[in-house]
This record gives sequence, structure tokens and C-alpha cells, in this order.
Amino acid sequence: MPSCVAGRSCGTSATERRLRHTSVTRFRGPGVAQAGAGREDHCVRVVVAGSSGLIGTALVAGLRGAGHDVLRLVRRTPSGPDERGWDPPAGRIDPGALDGADVVVGLGGLGIADRPWSGARRQALRDSRIVPTEVLATAVAQAGVPALVSGSAVGYYGDAGPDEIDESAPSGGGFLAALCRDWEAATAPAAEAGARVVTVRTGLVLSPSGGMLALMRPVWKAFLGARIGSGEQYMPWVSLDDEMAGIRFAVENAGITGPINMTGPAPVTNAVFTQGLAQAVGRPAPLAVPGPVVSTLLGDLGRETLLFGQRAVPRALLDAGFTFRHRTLADALSAAVH
Repeated sequence: MPSCVAGRSCGTSATERRLRHTSVTRFRGPGVAQAGAGREDHCVRVVVAGSSGLIGTALVAGLRGAGHDVLRLVRRTPSGPDERGWDPPAGRIDPGALDGADVVVGLGGLGIADRPWSGARRQALRDSRIVPTEVLATAVAQAGVPALVSGSAVGYYGDAGPDEIDESAPSGGGFLAALCRDWEAATAPAAEAGARVVTVRTGLVLSPSGGMLALMRPVWKAFLGARIGSGEQYMPWVSLDDEMAGIRFAVENAGITGPINMTGPAPVTNAVFTQGLAQAVGRPAPLAVPGPVVSTLLGDLGRETLLFGQRAVPRALLDAGFTFRHRTLADALSAAVH
């Protein structure tokens, strides 16, 4: 039996878990809507893959802080009672790893902008996302787990231009869009088995402890920060606090299904982001890097990660009652930089 906080209960059978997940539950906590009438207080058992990364570490802490029972899937030999082993390339998960699970969360993947996009690197980026997701989705189906929350990204929309888009927008063109489409499609075994599937289309995560800002802060401190290209491309950002809380909301709220944009409610252009970051770090931002220079130096990687834009808004989360802690870029940067 999972160990849960007092006054809460965790189901044991797949049937019990599926029945419990047919009613919408909302949770109390920072940055989210208060519970609605008829909410059943219980913990859930969550199995998290990709728990050692920036988002996964925050998510595990947040779930445990809410009293939930969390198991971590690790690729090394398990070293604690809360760990289970798995080997995605081999299609293997430790027997019984998903027993009693209410939700499986799949995060992770190699860094998109860490290395040039050679043919081998593109394949590695795909394999690090699609293969593990297929393994998790198949295991969820076989174990009768009621829900799968799986990573994705706003790159799904390609270069979406200046118009505001929500989760109903079509996928775009480019390598990242194709990667995200196939990444989300890899959840099909779970959906076909009747599980609730949520795909989390994450934007640029702003965190004081890693991610994009960890790379950018030294550049800006050295007075080398710059607008990229025209500066008119939109940058859908989200604070790490809201990323964690949003995924937790998807875990606990059975009314959330399908794709969700995990982005702040007020996306900004690159020019506005540049000025906001300059103000946050106390540096001027007079420089600009022309788009052709980005394309020449970085190729598709530069075009798709720096020049493509998506004015993506989190319509699904807002409609479900989620409340962002950091609603503006200034709020998110203040929390991340100071």
C-alpha cells in the first residue's frame, strides 16, 4: 500500500483507481484555484520519469509537499525505496513499478539547443523523447494506470506569427514541430487503453536554478545581451513555479485532458523580453543580432529556437480554473533573477 498523509486514501486496484479518476478533483496550493464543492481529499500515487531534471526535481518536491506518494523511475540501479529502474532503449521497466499508480508523468529528453543539429543529433533528440514515451504509454496501458501526463513543447506550433494561439491551433513546420507531433503521438497506447492523456506543451522555463536563464545571465552580466532578429517573434515563457504547479494541476484534476499550453498568460515579443531581462539584471540592451547572422551561424537550430515564435496562451489551464502565480514577465523574471 502507498504511504499517504493522514485523512487521505490511495486506491489499490486499477478498477478503483479508474472510478476515482472519473470525478474532477482540484487541489489547494499556491498559484491554483481553490477546491470546488464535492472535492474528495485523497493522495495519489504518481510515478515520475525524468525526475532529476530542472522541471522533474521541482515537480517531485511539489507533489510530495502536497502529501502525494511519488515514485521515481531511474535509469541507473535504484538506490532508495522511492526508486524503480527502467531502460527505455531496451523497452524495460522494473516489474511492478506501476503497481498502484494513479498517474504516470513522463518528462525529460536531451537538451534541444545544447549541440548543433547534425543528422545524428536530430535522431538523438527524437529517440530521447519518443522512445521513452512509447515505453511509458505501453506500460500505462498494460498496468491499467488511469492517467498519463507527458511532456511536449510549444515548438509544436512551428513559426506561428503574431496571432494569439491556443491548444486548438494546428501544428506548424520545421524539425521541432515534427518532433513534438511524434512525441505526442507516442502516447497513443495509453489513450487507446482508456487512460486520460495530457500532453504538456511547455514554453521557455524561467528559473533561478537552471534552464535558459542560467545560460543567458553571464552573457547579460558581461553587457553582451541582445535582441534577436527583428525582435517581433513571440516568446512564450513560464516560471518554474507555475510549470510545476501546472503539471501538478494536471495530475490532480481529472477534468484536464489533451494538450495544454504550459506558458504564462501574457507572452511577449523577443524585443520586450530583451528589455525585461535587461531591467531585471541591471544591464542595458542596445545590441541586436540580425536574423541572417543567426541563420548562418546556427542553421535550423538558430532559426527554430531563436527566430521562430509562438504567441501561445494557456487557454486549457485558464478555462479549468488554474491561477498563475507569475502572470507577467516582470513577475517571473523578478522571481528567477533575484
